[in-house]
Amino acid sequence: MATARPDPRAPVPDGRRPGVPSGMSGSPACLLLAACLLFCPLPAAAETDDQGFRTLVGEFAGANFREKEALVERLAATGHPGVPAVLTALLEDRLFERERDGRVFVVEENDERLAAFQLLDSASLADVEAVDPELLRRIITNNRLRRFLRTTMARFGLSGPDAAARLDAVRELLRSLDAPTLDLLRRRALRETDPDVAFEIETALALEALDHGYPGVRLAAVETLSGRLNPVVRNRLATLLETNEDGGPLEADAAVRAAAVDALWQIDSMRNVYSVIETVAFGLSLGSVLVLVAIGLAITFGVMGVINMAHGELMMLGAYTTYVVQLSMPDLIGISLLVAVPAAFLVAGAAGVLIERTVIRFLYGRPLETLLATFGVSLVLQQLVRSVFSANNRAVVTPAWMSGTLQFNEAFSLTYNRLYIVLFAIIVFGIVLAVLKYTRLGLDIRAVSQNRAMARAMGVRSEWVDAMTFGLGAGIAGVAGVALTQLTNVGPNLGQSYIVDSFMVVVFGGVGNLWGTLIGGMSLGILNKLLEPFAGAVLGKILVLIALILFIQRRPRGLFPQTGRAAEGA
Repeated sequence: MATARPDPRAPVPDGRRPGVPSGMSGSPACLLLAACLLFCPLPAAAETDDQGFRTLVGEFAGANFREKEALVERLAATGHPGVPAVLTALLEDRLFERERDGRVFVVEENDERLAAFQLLDSASLADVEAVDPELLRRIITNNRLRRFLRTTMARFGLSGPDAAARLDAVRELLRSLDAPTLDLLRRRALRETDPDVAFEIETALALEALDHGYPGVRLAAVETLSGRLNPVVRNRLATLLETNEDGGPLEADAAVRAAAVDALWQIDSMRNVYSVIETVAFGLSLGSVLVLVAIGLAITFGVMGVINMAHGELMMLGAYTTYVVQLSMPDLIGISLLVAVPAAFLVAGAAGVLIERTVIRFLYGRPLETLLATFGVSLVLQQLVRSVFSANNRAVVTPAWMSGTLQFNEAFSLTYNRLYIVLFAIIVFGIVLAVLKYTRLGLDIRAVSQNRAMARAMGVRSEWVDAMTFGLGAGIAGVAGVALTQLTNVGPNLGQSYIVDSFMVVVFGGVGNLWGTLIGGMSLGILNKLLEPFAGAVLGKILVLIALILFIQRRPRGLFPQTGRAAEGA
């Protein structure tokens, strides 16, 4: 028999509504309580979790390395959204203790050149305050802890939505496969949709299968791993061919050993091919630098017949201009390099015009005197830079868009800065070629280069052309200095490392011929890099120089000989 429910709107004997305590119905106290519940809620559970997370992070301040590993595990177990940021900060040396109260914060950027470090709350990552670095103490790590951090962070990344992050996570986990990691990878393999991530998970599970008790399973694992270029795979397969303490083979089954030999041969062959490709790519980047350095020298030498030994110092001026531009734009590092290119061209070009008007103009037709005079100018410029900037090397920051590596596979990768330098050299070469071919200045330069007397008879101001030509060559040298800042430190002796190579490029390609400079620079760069693995850097340069001397004996005017006045004077 169903029981009738009371009507909640029906009055009760004492005038109260059901569920409302006596003395509260319709009273001001009831309204006050309701307002408190609505507008003054109790602290949320998330706030409590954040406070506990901050407390746990604060324990890093007094912990040793073993205790820090335990703290990392405890942090990971909390599941707090701030765990990846804190672990990344610890791995990147951006976790600091504030000395005045012992609290631990994440630092936005750990750069010694900054006057103050911006502190971020470890739980919310909100800005707290900017503090003098002297008032902070860095939470230190060691190699073991950093490896543990990378593994822990990889486990976080394995469950993320980003396929690229999952791929990096699996590759990191391959370095330290243990039972929990393998269980995690097996579970992930059941629901993984990205083929690249699934491929790496298959690699991890095949590596585990190499320890299986049945030879058939091990043989299938070797066949699965055959052709995979990961160094972990190569090293693990190599262990199958090692001998045990008794001198017998570590792998008892002959079929598995034979399969391992074939797999290693295939892996090594593919790695050798990619090694050659990588060497050629490095040679192209070196050749691009040589082309940038030699373009200006080819112009001045081809048109004016001047042996400019200060060409390297003009590059140095361009490099120091880049350094100064970055100092003046500390918050705009991303575009500072783009600003430095025209600035370096103007600074080095102005210096070139000044050198031509004050020194070179009196020495035309006397190449040996120009060599000595410009060598003296190079010493003056070096000492000037030492007086202004000191003799210490200066570091130029690489912008974020030029940082990182383009990874093709485990055996072949290229850094973005080298790729950008190759592209930059091609762009500069194209611009210079267009200037010489399609502008009035280029027409005058070509006219003076081919026949100075006839050009002057036609009204060309050869003195003005000489100044502009030397300024153009010097400006291009300054632009080359901008590129060099991404490969080496900036110092007073920067130009000395490239002046001989640049003359070799000009002579090899053909004096005054830009296409010869391009082909000669790229050829010498690739040849240098191909010889380095066998002969070393120094002996490789010596062999290149000997080969160049033998070549010049057969072709004194280079690959593409100059015509006109330069040819007549040869």
